[in-house]
Amino acid sequence: MAAVSKVLASFEDRFGSQCVDIFVREDGTFGFEEFRGDSDGNGRWQSLGKYSQLSFSSGEETLLEAKQRVVWLENTGPWRW
Repeated sequence: MAAVSKVLASFEDRFGSQCVDIFVREDGTFGFEEFRGDSDGNGRWQSLGKYSQLSFSSGEETLLEAKQRVVWLENTGPWRW
């Protein structure tokens, strides 16, 4: 059975072609994943499967790590939890 998580924040790049979701898992740990938009324009997102297995103890720590690993994300403004 897959673990359930709740998305806390979602950030899109300026072109709307990539996004990063910050989420919290049922066990209270945090994580993030990067997605790309489908090229056919139907509004679906495809997980790149790079980061969702990483685990962090807070949303702030998760966002800092995401900004270090996903280059375009570092240009997003501050987020308040």
